[in-house]
Amino acid sequence: MLVISRQFDAFLDTFHTITIILPYTYHRGNSSHFYLLKGNERIPLRIEEKIHLDEAMKYVTTVGDEIALGVTYEIIDEHNTKTDLQMGAVIRTEEFDQRYYYAGNDLGVTYQKQCSTFKVWSPTSTEVNIKLKAPTEDTEMQYPLKRNENGVWELTIQQDIEGYYYTILTCINLVWNELIDPYAKAVSYNSEWGCVVNHQHIEPGCHPLEPLPSPTDAIIYELNVRDFSSHKESGMMYKGKYLAFTEKNTSTSAGFSSGIKYLKDLGITHVELLPINDFGGITDDPMDTSYNWGYNPLFFNALEGSYSLIPDHPSERIKEVKKVIQSLHEENIRVILDVVYNHVYIREESPFEKLVPGYFFRHDENGLPSNGTGVGNDFASERMMARKFIVDSILYWIKEFGVDGFRFDLMGILDITTMNQIREEVDKILPHGILIGEGWDLNTPIPPNQKANLRNAGSLPGIGQFNDWFRDTIKGSTFNLHDKGFALGHGHLEQKVELVLTGSIGLNASERGLFKEPTQSVNYVESHDNHTLWDKMKACLNEDEETLKNRHKLATTMVLLSQGIPFLHAGQEFYRTKQGVENSYQSPIEINQLDWIRRGQHDDVVQYVKGLIQIRKSHGAFRFQKSELIWKHAEVSHEVENLVAVHYRNVHPYGPWNEILLIFHSDMEKCDYLLPKGENWICLSDGREANVNGLYTLEHSFTPLNPVSSYIFVR
Repeated sequence: MLVISRQFDAFLDTFHTITIILPYTYHRGNSSHFYLLKGNERIPLRIEEKIHLDEAMKYVTTVGDEIALGVTYEIIDEHNTKTDLQMGAVIRTEEFDQRYYYAGNDLGVTYQKQCSTFKVWSPTSTEVNIKLKAPTEDTEMQYPLKRNENGVWELTIQQDIEGYYYTILTCINLVWNELIDPYAKAVSYNSEWGCVVNHQHIEPGCHPLEPLPSPTDAIIYELNVRDFSSHKESGMMYKGKYLAFTEKNTSTSAGFSSGIKYLKDLGITHVELLPINDFGGITDDPMDTSYNWGYNPLFFNALEGSYSLIPDHPSERIKEVKKVIQSLHEENIRVILDVVYNHVYIREESPFEKLVPGYFFRHDENGLPSNGTGVGNDFASERMMARKFIVDSILYWIKEFGVDGFRFDLMGILDITTMNQIREEVDKILPHGILIGEGWDLNTPIPPNQKANLRNAGSLPGIGQFNDWFRDTIKGSTFNLHDKGFALGHGHLEQKVELVLTGSIGLNASERGLFKEPTQSVNYVESHDNHTLWDKMKACLNEDEETLKNRHKLATTMVLLSQGIPFLHAGQEFYRTKQGVENSYQSPIEINQLDWIRRGQHDDVVQYVKGLIQIRKSHGAFRFQKSELIWKHAEVSHEVENLVAVHYRNVHPYGPWNEILLIFHSDMEKCDYLLPKGENWICLSDGREANVNGLYTLEHSFTPLNPVSSYIFVR
């Protein structure tokens, strides 16, 4: 990048306001007047304010004529010294957004065999070029683009350029920068070029499955592509690669199911894949053993190369992922993508920053990049073209790959309008497709009532949020390793347990809950973040292993039997451990991989969870999608400490039983429980086994409850 030497700086902050910074080392920061130079025309600037800074004098000036973008201007002071007019805060004004918003759906490359058109949105550029090269040649050609309305630059190449590599060059503030198109649908090995691809030539064609009637019908299973198959006992040939998901009948050497067969047998409805878009932190080199979860987004519409068998063949990545989605769909398993639109890997190197510096990222009151994400930048989703990029990207993944839903990383950084627009646009092509996100309240500079977070769940209909209230009530605080929740034996939490078991909507219509509807509550006790439940218990409980297993099963049972959307971390059903590592985002694969030996060692709990999933699916009373139905049919109680019961009455219209009684017991002492009188109760689950057809029939009112256990009774 060329470095420009300037005696002083001038910035366009609105279409009529120019801020000039004169260092004290330059004429002591003094100038009595300034002019704007437009070609041979000299336009006087009116000095509105002088502000003493630590190292410079700041002049706020105005000009009567409106400044046009895409034109080179200069500023001259009383000493006849010139400097170029740089783009300043004007790009963060509402007027800029309204004037330069481009509604077209053709940004990036529109490929046709006879010709292809490049369109680049960069209103502040004075020149834009495309660098192009054939895949088998080293010769690079540059072509200038023509500026059109709304700050869109356009070029049509009159030849077949399928497979060609390209970059974009922009000239802004007299500086040329080279970047990869943020709309690129494919990138080269190690993300050095964008690539022109023809999706019509890339089979198979993918379409989403018919969405389930309600998000509460889903059972989400969170997976990392590399973790899934890397273990030596995975039984899969394509270890750590996309195509492991296409291997249908794999097993461990001990004969236990693995891979996609295991997922199907378990009964989950959705696989949520940690980011598969192109990310930083690792290379595409197959010999590179470094590890990363994928939350370092580089290119949001291009696929990660390190999971590909042929990472230096851009279209091959697309083919492989389409095969993954097709393979999962063939087993009636839907696919949710974990998407990370809240930040980029490195702001300064991002194509967004090079296209329109300062526009796509939030800045604080001092003009510095904000950092609510904790990684150095916050994507400014509230700006019209930033919002458009996110919406365009979401629709691309649905239309081209047939994905069935999305999980939004750090959704609390994004704004409510953007999330509601995504919901609206997704519903046009995939009604009721699952949208869930992390609604944490993060310190990013947009008004509190505009953040897409838990506090504003009422303004985000149809969007689920990870329920940290559920997590911390059942497991204990994620941020305090030694804090214990209900399942870990902490008493006096029974009232909170009642609330989270019934969807976190409040116990009646007059009580305000965390959510308006149970479809908004994503219930979980562990995910890729932080300690696994097993590792937390090992660290904070001094109990024998059998008791720890029972506590673990109790917590997982509460996830699967609560109102809302159940969410399982891959391997949770066989006590997944990361050897005590809390944040394993770049730990070795040996820490992160699914341990398929452990899956066989704990097949009893796998079968138990499988039974619970079948029970949940068998009756609509476990999956109410409306708050009114929960208030009508559910009665909660906690007669003693460490015991909570949920009694569903008159629920025969929703499934085979008219009454369901759920009991959750976290105490170390055995106790007797008096069941409601009437017909005999059938036990479907006793915390050790679960069978949708029943385990046994009770012929008396009292039943003993084992220490740290759960029960499902029906009649």
